[in-house]
Amino acid sequence: MTEPLRVAAVDCGTNSIRLLIADYADGELTEVGRQMRIVRLGQGVDSTGAFAPGALTRTFAAADEFAVLVRDAGVSRLRFVATSAARDVSNRDQFFAGISARFGVEPEIISGAEEAALSFAGATDGLAALDIPGPYLVADIGGGSTELVLGDASGVLAAESLDMGSVRMTERHLASDPATIEEMAAATKDVDALLDSTSVPLSQARSLVGVAGTVTTVAAVALGLTEYDPGVIHHARIPADRLLDTTSWLMGSSRAARSEVPAIHPGRVDVIGAGALILQRLYDRMADNLLYDEVLVSEHDILDGVALALAIAAGE
Repeated sequence: MTEPLRVAAVDCGTNSIRLLIADYADGELTEVGRQMRIVRLGQGVDSTGAFAPGALTRTFAAADEFAVLVRDAGVSRLRFVATSAARDVSNRDQFFAGISARFGVEPEIISGAEEAALSFAGATDGLAALDIPGPYLVADIGGGSTELVLGDASGVLAAESLDMGSVRMTERHLASDPATIEEMAAATKDVDALLDSTSVPLSQARSLVGVAGTVTTVAAVALGLTEYDPGVIHHARIPADRLLDTTSWLMGSSRAARSEVPAIHPGRVDVIGAGALILQRLYDRMADNLLYDEVLVSEHDILDGVALALAIAAGE
């Protein structure tokens, strides 16, 4: 067995910042530690076009924590990627400088094509061995955007990033607590219009694979977990009827009611309904062509793809 290479990947999105530390040896990635903090970096970006001072403060505080973990773990290579929230903001130089000072590497605003490839690689690793049929549609529902990636064993066939996410849809439409029927209808119309516009041929997929915090949280609620358990969530299958019941409750309940559910992180309480709606409408769009009436959930996503690509590049 070769000496493992220890790598770290950081993914900063609209709602959360996440860290994966892993060892790579003999072609396999072994998780050492995984962390997530809700920082809401994209708070108000949809309307202001800039990162709010408080959002930057929260993000830098989490970055300080992660930098200590990376240093203490003896990481040899690190890559920091940023997606939807950091693409077009007016003050992204301030964000870049703060991250560089903490990690010693420049954040990368990765292209949509690279984001798709990394997400697909992380999410589908090992699915063939479980006899889960392809082609796969990998859905990464973030705070500001949703990435749809269609692919099979040969790789990515089509991909697109849509401007719909749990934070964005909540800020646009779901102001009341609980949301009104009219607000829910407006959010649904917005999501449906964006799904109508996608160039990704959803009908070609035979399995729907959901990744990232929105989907895993919906899964935890659907499974009735009393606390979040990644071991149970990874490769869980959420039947269509249970997904519908969960989405209906999350959309129609109050923030106070959602905050009583242990499996929902406090930072997702106010936006998880909109995230569940996106997943539900996507499933509804694809249901007739899926081989099973379910959503498959993966704990592995772009973070794992980034770590794997970093490790392979370092060994070349």
